[in-house]
Amino acid sequence: MSTREMLLGAAALKSLRKARGWSLADTSRALIATARRLGQPLDSSAASVQRSVARWESASRPILPSDRYQLLLAHLYARGADGHIALWPGSDFAELLDALAHLGEAEARLKDLRALLIRTATDDGTGVLALLGPATRLSLAAALTDPTCVDELLIDGLRTVVGDVNAQVGSLPFARLQLLLAPVVESCRRLLTGDVPAPLLPELRTVAAQAYTLGGRLAFETRDDQASRARYAAATATAGQLDARWRRAVVHMSHALVTLYSTPGIGAARMLIDAAVRDARTGDSVRVRARAHALQAEVAHDFFADSAAALGSPRERVQRAIVSTDQALACIRLDAPERAADLLHTCIESAASTGGRVPALRLRQARKELRPWRREDFVADLDDHLVEILGS
Repeated sequence: MSTREMLLGAAALKSLRKARGWSLADTSRALIATARRLGQPLDSSAASVQRSVARWESASRPILPSDRYQLLLAHLYARGADGHIALWPGSDFAELLDALAHLGEAEARLKDLRALLIRTATDDGTGVLALLGPATRLSLAAALTDPTCVDELLIDGLRTVVGDVNAQVGSLPFARLQLLLAPVVESCRRLLTGDVPAPLLPELRTVAAQAYTLGGRLAFETRDDQASRARYAAATATAGQLDARWRRAVVHMSHALVTLYSTPGIGAARMLIDAAVRDARTGDSVRVRARAHALQAEVAHDFFADSAAALGSPRERVQRAIVSTDQALACIRLDAPERAADLLHTCIESAASTGGRVPALRLRQARKELRPWRREDFVADLDDHLVEILGS
């Protein structure tokens, strides 16, 4: 970390302190009180804590606060004068994270601090208020009364909340994430039924489709399948109004994954995945196109495995070899070539014992697909097996 960056961080910490009207002694007392409130009282004296604060803000040789002090600073600056948690862009908490970044803290640690404070926000019930700044809240209130007031700053604020909630999947209970997201979902629904300025409709629909999709996932995780289907239906319809068809592909893929676990069989999920592939092919997002094809291959892989297991009688051995070879091809497309080679060894034995022409042709096709790994030992072993059993 450069000296210039460190000095910027130190100046930012000092600016935060001054903005609250605190002296060094005031800040040390506030940190001690915060530690006590959190049940983690400091062993250090007020004078010692004050010296630490001064070192963080040093104009010549600043230092990065320790993990423990970072936690205390996060809780201290996350609360405004009204006692509520404020985490939105531009808040004191956001400025604190920027200061710590300049002082050399890793991005992963800063994400952990933010996730912790979001959890705290849902603990005390402030919910979405922690993620939407005062200006955005005022804009939203005005827009819900008169949708012609919708502007780009409001849409950006809603988009930020959706991104924040999505980033916490796996870190916070799904019920809490629903609490954070619900106001955005409802706001998007109401705004899209009003006279939103036409130039802003595409961006609002994009944010709404993202919010509805995430809402569908969260409803599924909380075992509310009816609400999940309704959210995905809304997301599909909203994304379908956008010129960028790949955005609807994203909705289909998310819906397909929850459908796999909530609906018997794979028919419904495969229909959604096929729809995702069609939309992705017409769009300009290479990443979404790749994800759609990978998901299609993955579901095909599971289907092949189940089908092969069901073909157990002697009369079905030829078909089993064909299905297993197709499963190996799916593994190759999922970037699992060694797993594919293991399957193909079994297929070689089946092809040899049945004398079937189609299994042999499929084996040769699968071997061609393994060319990128031709120098690997597992491919050499497969070639030896092919020559030994089939002579090719």
